[in-house]
Amino acid sequence: MLKNYLWIFFISMVPLIELRGAIPVSQAMQLPIIPSYIVCIIGNMIPVPIIYLFARKFLEWGQDKRFIGGICRFFLVKGTAAGEKMQSKAGRGIFLALLLFVGIPLPGTGAWTGTLAASLLDMRFRDTVIAVMLGVLLAGLIMMAGSLGLFSAIFAALGK
Repeated sequence: MLKNYLWIFFISMVPLIELRGAIPVSQAMQLPIIPSYIVCIIGNMIPVPIIYLFARKFLEWGQDKRFIGGICRFFLVKGTAAGEKMQSKAGRGIFLALLLFVGIPLPGTGAWTGTLAASLLDMRFRDTVIAVMLGVLLAGLIMMAGSLGLFSAIFAALGK
């Protein structure tokens, strides 16, 4: 059982997959939902401070390097575009925008992209971590409800 928890822990740390993929995997492994939710949240949040503190510096340093320049420029452009789009729509409500950006489980959104965008926008560290954490909690609840089939039950009840 510990091996399965380690799997979902590490899956939740992977960019683009994150907790959004790890929670359904935990249910496919028939793990209890609440401990899985907690393990996935911890795994998804561990990279956040590292991304905030070092990703921007690494990407800016690597953008003109021979082998990694292309990927560094790609992530700088993607992160900057996501941040600017978020800020243009949110204005002063950037905290809530970041929370929702991370919390609504759509492709390309999540803790990794949200944290990178926040660091490129020079959001405060504390605000970034809190907004991302609340977003991860929200995304986890949404994925948990979907994994348990609650959306199907609600839609079936509304349809009858």
